[in-house]
Amino acid sequence: MQIAVTTPTGNVGRHVVATLVRAGVRPRVLLREPARLAPEVQDEVEAVQVDQYDADTVVAATEGVDALFWVDPTTGSEDPLADYVRATSSVVRAVTENRIGRVVFQSSVGAEKRHGAGEIDGLAHTETALDDVGVDVTHLRCGYFFTNLELQLNALRAGTLQVILPLDHPMAWVAPRDIAEVAATRLLSPTWSGRCVQAVHGPADLTWRQVAHILTAATGRQINVEQIPDDAMRTQLHQAGMTHGLVEAVLGMSTGLRENFVPEQRRTIKTTTPTTLAAWAYDHLRHQIVDAA
Repeated sequence: MQIAVTTPTGNVGRHVVATLVRAGVRPRVLLREPARLAPEVQDEVEAVQVDQYDADTVVAATEGVDALFWVDPTTGSEDPLADYVRATSSVVRAVTENRIGRVVFQSSVGAEKRHGAGEIDGLAHTETALDDVGVDVTHLRCGYFFTNLELQLNALRAGTLQVILPLDHPMAWVAPRDIAEVAATRLLSPTWSGRCVQAVHGPADLTWRQVAHILTAATGRQINVEQIPDDAMRTQLHQAGMTHGLVEAVLGMSTGLRENFVPEQRRTIKTTTPTTLAAWAYDHLRHQIVDAA
C-alpha cells in the first residue's frame, strides 16, 4: 500500500512519518523543501517537492497513492480562508483523478460549526468538500495543540500568558505526537470505511488557570495567565506582523468557540490520548524557558 503524507516536517506530520516507517512503510512525503527533512529520515521516504496550493503538482505527486494524510498548509496571507479553498481544490482533484481510496484529514474541534470559527472555517470547507467526493475519509477533530505554547515563548519567559478566552473555560489540549499516532493507525487500518469523524482530545480538558499551574510546576518558573480584551489581542497580533485578514481569522478561532459551543464529539476512550501537558512541558518547554534566562 502506498501512503502519502503532507507537511511531513510539521508538528504532527513528522511523527506520522516516523510511525509509518516503524511500521515498515516507505511513505511518499509531499513538501515544498525536501532538504528540510531530517537526515535520518531522507533514506526512509520518497520525497516529492510539492506546493499544496498548486493542484497540478499535487495530482502528479499522488499518482498511485492508496491512502493520503492531508493537512491544509499554514497560511499567512490577507485572505486565509481563500487559501484554504485553494488547498482544498488540490486535495479534491488529487483524490478524484488518482482514485485515492482513503484520506485521513487533520481538522479541528470547532469545524462542526461550519461557519463563525475564524480560520477553522477553512478546515470545515475541506471536510465538506472531501465528504462530497464520496471517498473513505476520517476527519480528525483535534484539540488545542500543546505546541501552540511555543509560539508564546517570550510571554512564558516573562511569566504571563495573555488570552481572550475565559480563564475557567475548559477545552481539550492534545500533544501533536498523539494526533500522529491516531492518524497513522487510521491510515494503516483496513477496518473502517465511509465518512468517519475521530476526535483527538488529549488526556483531559483544561482551563487556562490549570494550564498556568501545570506550566509553573513543569518549568519551575511562575507562570500566570490573564484574560485581555479582544482589541488588545488584535493589537498584539498586528504588531507581530499579521495581516488584517489573518488577525481576524486567528481571533475567530477563540471568539467563535467562546460562547455556547459544545463539541459535537464528546470525550470517550476513543478520543482520549495519553500524553499529558505536564509531561510534554517538562520534556519540550522547560529548557526553552529556563535555559533562555
